[in-house]
Amino acid sequence: MKKEELDRVLADHALYRKTNGKEGETASLGGVDLSGADLDGANLDTAELCGANLSSADLYRATLRNADLSGAALRHADLVATNLRDADLRYTDLRAADLRGADLQGADLRGSNLQDADLRGANLRGADLRNTNLSGAKIDLAIEHGSHLPKTATSA
Repeated sequence: MKKEELDRVLADHALYRKTNGKEGETASLGGVDLSGADLDGANLDTAELCGANLSSADLYRATLRNADLSGAALRHADLVATNLRDADLRYTDLRAADLRGADLQGADLRGSNLQDADLRGANLRGADLRNTNLSGAKIDLAIEHGSHLPKTATSA
């Protein structure tokens, strides 16, 4: 997707959020190639990103609360301090993603691949991590209270 088109989608989404859905439209970016995109600080709450390619994207401090990222590719993405509260991350590829300090409270990560991801300091309260691949993931100091961590979860 070209930067101009992405900027238009983000502006329409911001208007949609600001007017409680009366104007603009929610971002519908399912299946779109956004690899390497600069989405630093973007507000994508409730956006539809199912199956999108966000590999190596910069999502530093972005907000994606209640967003649908199921089946998305986020390999090597910068998700530091990103708000992913209650997001649908089922079957998402998060290999080697940087999730330090991310808010994943209530997120559904079932079946996701978090191999070699950095989750240090992430909020995993109430997150569903069943059937996830956490091999090589750094989860020490992550807040895990109430999360559904697989019994095989270990920190690197």
